[in-house]
Amino acid sequence: MPGCFDLHLHTEASPDSLLRPAELLEACSRLGLAGVAVTDHDTIEGALEVLRLAPPGLQVIVGEEISSRQGEVLGLFLREEVPAGMGVWETVRAVRSQGGLVGVPHPCDSWRHVLPLEVVEELARTGWLDFIEGRNGRVLRQENNRRAEALGRRLALPLTAGSDAHSVWEVGACTVLLPAFAGPQEFLASLSRGRLLGRPSPPWSKMGSVLARLRRLSGVS
Repeated sequence: MPGCFDLHLHTEASPDSLLRPAELLEACSRLGLAGVAVTDHDTIEGALEVLRLAPPGLQVIVGEEISSRQGEVLGLFLREEVPAGMGVWETVRAVRSQGGLVGVPHPCDSWRHVLPLEVVEELARTGWLDFIEGRNGRVLRQENNRRAEALGRRLALPLTAGSDAHSVWEVGACTVLLPAFAGPQEFLASLSRGRLLGRPSPPWSKMGSVLARLRRLSGVS
């Protein structure tokens, strides 16, 4: 049965996120989400905690938004953390070596540390790229989401969508309606039949990242 999946989320394991695992799970229940991909910055600690706490019926994909030297990479279906600071080719090989999937988050957002277009195209051409994030809830200019979706279609890659939530107010802002799947390859097949849904998060929701950094600087838990 099809369900909505938010495929890009950050818990408080990311230094710029306020979202606690329990809050995320409450939001998933309230919004009726079928599943999430937890993709903290350079760690899978938050994803593993959400997986541990998740109720039956909620699919949790362990992921990571990895800071390669050339730009950010999304790894999904991970078993081990991928270190930050490696070259992009070393990063994607580390994801694939554990059976994970490689994606590019917010590929056309000039405000973020994105991979250069020529690198994205080379990854796709050589078969090292599994998906493109076609819709991201934190992209301020929706033209950039439209460009990302067009890029994925031009490269003949499946498209994902995610809120990129850093606070509970953002969860579910962008989702993909997917048929049921089990495991990475079925996930890719489902994406080919998926439908991108949602809208950008309101600008005030970005204050969550600022508050998270202030909280950590002040030592408040």
